[in-house]
Amino acid sequence: MRIPKEGEYITIQSYKHDGSLHRTWRDTMVLKTSEQSLIGCNDHTLVTEADGRRWLTREPAIVYFHKHYWFNVIAMIRDNGVSYYCNLGTPYLVDAEALKYIDYDLDIKVFPDGEKKLLDVDEYEEHSKRWQYPNEIDHILKENVKILVDWINEKKGPFSPEYVELWYERYQQLARR
Repeated sequence: MRIPKEGEYITIQSYKHDGSLHRTWRDTMVLKTSEQSLIGCNDHTLVTEADGRRWLTREPAIVYFHKHYWFNVIAMIRDNGVSYYCNLGTPYLVDAEALKYIDYDLDIKVFPDGEKKLLDVDEYEEHSKRWQYPNEIDHILKENVKILVDWINEKKGPFSPEYVELWYERYQQLARR
C-alpha cells in the first residue's frame, strides 16, 4: 500500500457494499499520514456523485480517516463555527488510484453548538436488506457509533477545537508553498 506524502493531493473514493462507486472527491491535500491514520484538507474540492452530478465543497474541511475505526470525520470550517459530518464506513485503504472505503449509509452530524443528529437510518435499513449486510457488520457499525459519540462528547481527536485549528493552519502553510 502506497503512503501519500504531506502536501501531496489525493483522490478519495467511497463505495457502497455491493462494490459500486458512491462518491469521489478530487484533490484532497494530505496534511499527515501515520501507520494508523490520514489527515487531509478539502477546500472548494470537486465532488462527483455516482449519477454524474458534480459540485464543489463550499468551505475548507479537515478530513480524518483511521485504519482501525469504522468511521471517518469531516470538520467543516464555517463562519458560525465548526460543523462535523461523520460517515460510518470501513477503515480506509490507499492504492495507486485513491484513498478508498465502503460507506455504510449511517452518518452523524454535529452542529457548532454541539447538537448531534444520527442521519440516514432509513437508507441504512433499506441497503441492509437489499445487500444483506452481515450481522457482523451491523454489530461493528453499532459499536463504532458508540465510540464516535464518546469521541464527540469528550471532544477527542478530530473533535477538539485545537485539532481543527492546528490542521487548518498547517493546510494554509502548505498551500502557500
